[in-house]
Amino acid sequence: MSIMNNALSGALASQMALAATSQNLANLQTKGYTRQMALLTAVGPQTGNNRSAGNGVAVNDLLRISDDYKNQQMWRANSGVGRHTQTQPYLTQLERVMGDDAASLSAGVDKFFEAMNAVAGVDPTSTPLRQQVLTAAGTMAQRFNNLNNVFNAQMQSLRGQRNAIVSTANVTIDNIAALNRQIVIAAATGTNHSSLTDARDQAIDALAAQLDLEVSDQPDGSRSVSLKTGQALVIGGVPGQLKISGGSVQTFSLAFAGSTFDLDPVAMGGQLGGLGAYERDIIQPLQQGVSDMAEQIADKVNTTLAAGFKMDGTAGGPMFVFTPGGSASMLTIVAGYQTADLAFSSDGTPGDSKNLQALIDIKNQPINVTSLGMVLIGDADTQLTGKLAVDSQQNRSALKTSQTIRDQAVDDWKSTSGVNQDEEAINLVEFQNMYQANMKVMSVANALFDATLAMMN
Repeated sequence: MSIMNNALSGALASQMALAATSQNLANLQTKGYTRQMALLTAVGPQTGNNRSAGNGVAVNDLLRISDDYKNQQMWRANSGVGRHTQTQPYLTQLERVMGDDAASLSAGVDKFFEAMNAVAGVDPTSTPLRQQVLTAAGTMAQRFNNLNNVFNAQMQSLRGQRNAIVSTANVTIDNIAALNRQIVIAAATGTNHSSLTDARDQAIDALAAQLDLEVSDQPDGSRSVSLKTGQALVIGGVPGQLKISGGSVQTFSLAFAGSTFDLDPVAMGGQLGGLGAYERDIIQPLQQGVSDMAEQIADKVNTTLAAGFKMDGTAGGPMFVFTPGGSASMLTIVAGYQTADLAFSSDGTPGDSKNLQALIDIKNQPINVTSLGMVLIGDADTQLTGKLAVDSQQNRSALKTSQTIRDQAVDDWKSTSGVNQDEEAINLVEFQNMYQANMKVMSVANALFDATLAMMN
């Protein structure tokens, strides 16, 4: 009986639609859940039967409401956030250290030259004043060493952080490949794989925070994932593996299907690219700039002292020892150096201070500093700190912009794929009414059938 069949198909269809609605409402607060919808299609009459209105309704599929363009926008935005988020804590730390008067190089250099000015203004032979010069020299050297230790600690932290990111990324890459395999099997057997696809999308989103990605859909339901530079990370069910090697200088590569590709640590993008850019463009030039300052100040002071005479009339010798290569003791005072060793005299006369004046004039001499060029010794640290502040502010602005873009992308995704409580509530009522109406039709059809049987009896 066509009325009964139509009503039965409508009741079953409304039940499936209600099941999809209930699943959506159950996952109202589930992060990354993509809403589903029953695709209802009218079933037409059989061929050649012009008197049939149709054969009810069919649920052709359970649709997963997703927009690939919005997915891509969300993943790209996450890469930008990851890139700038990782570097800001390092920049902020350096700003605080280099801008602190109690630790800044500028204050240490100023106090060293102020101590020599104090000697020149009173008595070049005064042991207490000479001791102040020696103390100020040691303090200045320690400030260089302390700042250099901060650089070394950050470099060590960078290396450890990148090792951790690579390990996490490899786990995520394996997970995406495994989900691809499960989705292909589910699609081939006609099983609903919406939850598997949601899990894969969330894994891709997490990976996008660590690396710049390109994602493309394949006909079998799998997704291929590659770096922006073109190297494949996942194709179907086959995962690649990121590798990191080296100690103080880390190198990156990608192994995929028996081939190995070298990777640029900056071009990888995301968190890894941000850390690579920070190392290459900020901390390495800054550390080298501080090293340049220490080396050239030590060289100028030692050279000037060598041209003078000590308290006992003998030729002066070096006061500073500079050790290159990022050593923890980059700048130190010569072991056993005494106040009497300060060669302030230019002719051997104890009261002469011409060589002391030459030492004081060093502060106004230019030095060549990496990333700055030729600058006065007294201005070098100020300019390095100022450049760091500019870099930090630019990163903050870029992070704020990236976060805004990410938030907008997430909102756009939610507008299409997210569960809307009001919309689902309306669907709940409508499909409930549909079910009840079809049950009423079945009741009417049953009454008509009973009436027909009664007439025949």
